[in-house]
Amino acid sequence: MLALSRRVLLLVVTNLAIVVLLGVVMRVTGLDYRMGAAGLNLPGLLVFASVIGFAGSFISLALSKTIAKWSTKAQVITQPRTEGERWLVATVGELARRSGIRAPEVAVWPSDDPNAFATGMFRNSALVAVSTGLLARMDRRQVEAVLAHEVAHVANGDMVTLALVQGVVNTFVVFFARVIGFVVDKMVLREERSYGLGYYATVIVSEIFLGILASMIVAAYSRRREYRADAGAAALVGAEPMMSALATLGRVNEPGELPKAMAAFGIRGGGSWMRLFASHPPIEDRIRALAAAQRA
Repeated sequence: MLALSRRVLLLVVTNLAIVVLLGVVMRVTGLDYRMGAAGLNLPGLLVFASVIGFAGSFISLALSKTIAKWSTKAQVITQPRTEGERWLVATVGELARRSGIRAPEVAVWPSDDPNAFATGMFRNSALVAVSTGLLARMDRRQVEAVLAHEVAHVANGDMVTLALVQGVVNTFVVFFARVIGFVVDKMVLREERSYGLGYYATVIVSEIFLGILASMIVAAYSRRREYRADAGAAALVGAEPMMSALATLGRVNEPGELPKAMAAFGIRGGGSWMRLFASHPPIEDRIRALAAAQRA
């Protein structure tokens, strides 16, 4: 409950900080006066952008477990039927206990590609899932390291923090797209009506462009949290098993098959050439970071 209260406080403080920051920027630049005189309600737009920006992000987070199970066809292990399933559930439970969180649900989904992910709105009601391909390609020492990586994501509160980051950038996208649309409509095209076609067209184009820039920010944070989860796994099971698991993933040429909405939560990245948009760092960089930490 204490952890939840901190997250709620963080959400409130983040929203307030955004409103204050944007308000200061508008005041310093004089845009608040000029646009207010022209008919744009900036305080109202700030509230609107904040609500829209964070609502979408947190609704997605709240539905993440349901979406993950449905989109991957993952089967939650409620009653282990095999020795392998018993080992999976027991291993995740022990890793969670050592991380100070309640044991997540454990699931397996059918896919030849080795991958794993963790998701869920709360640390104490999360989901950790692995693919059949990962279980087939790795030994138990490596699988345990991957599970430790995912449990570290849960213990670090990465899903909630990523939702906060997404909410922040969403707010900026919604706010500035409409400010740009207003400027083009009223001050460039000199539209006399309430809102002209130029406003709506500019907002759409601006949201696309700003959304692309925003995705780079979210991806940068996602890459940073992967290093942290790797370090968390190394603390739980040792650096060598984690490096061995990453090396096995690195030998697979094709990116793991995870739905786009879940890609940031997986153990593997997409391996895209557009590094600025990649949710995961290159595997060789992650291995080097673990090796450097081990030597330190």
